Amino acid sequence: MNSSIRPLMKKIFPVALLRFGKRLVRKTRYYGNKCQCPVCNSSLNGWKPTGYDFPVIREMQIVGSGYRLALCPVCGASDRIRLLYFFLKNKTEILKKSLKLLHIAPNEAIKRVLRTNQNLDYLSADINPDMVMEQMDITGIQYPDDTFDAIICNHVLEHIPEDRKAMKELYRVLKPGGWAILQVPFSKISQETFEVPEITKPEDREKYFGQNDHVRIYGLDYPNRLKQAGFRVEQYKWTEDENFINPGNQFGLNPDEIVFFATKP
Repeated sequence: MNSSIRPLMKKIFPVALLRFGKRLVRKTRYYGNKCQCPVCNSSLNGWKPTGYDFPVIREMQIVGSGYRLALCPVCGASDRIRLLYFFLKNKTEILKKSLKLLHIAPNEAIKRVLRTNQNLDYLSADINPDMVMEQMDITGIQYPDDTFDAIICNHVLEHIPEDRKAMKELYRVLKPGGWAILQVPFSKISQETFEVPEITKPEDREKYFGQNDHVRIYGLDYPNRLKQAGFRVEQYKWTEDENFINPGNQFGLNPDEIVFFATKP
């Protein structure tokens, strides 16, 4: 669209209508039968590239990271967001039951689904307040104990130096019997989490952690960190779920991706 026309279009049409129109155009443009995005219900001719291609990502075999063809060209949902959506829809009651939900640093595609759900008392939050409902530092959450029925914190903790403090805060504000999905990228070949607090320069973080704003590479000990904060942790592997129907991996998921489902006793 011509840049001189955009301001006029925004005045004439509501933002939501313009976004709907753009998605409809993309659905038509990328229509095909190779792939299926469940988040926006689009049939596609392929995925778009996403992620970074740093040597450490390949060397450490980091799941949930790396350059790959995995992005929906219609709604922008990546492979990990599509798995999150499927888990929420089929393994929780979030789309059916009245819940008070805290959504940390939300992806736009999944946020659009959740915030329009009339069952949810929905709160989006981030350290950067521009795109969310409330500014929040999850190492010091401004809510009392036992506030939320559910928490989604997807690929956030790897950015936070005091991640153990953040885990304890998330546990604190979760109601007893509540649940949290706490996804992070992790190395499938490293038993222990790798972190060096002295590595602070963006270029060094790219080299050692795989992204300029990451502060560690989680290892297979990640669930133990959550347990030390008080959580009970289940590891959901979609490839082992007999009820998960994904013929030919049409949803473009990573077979090594795990959903870390944490509950508060």
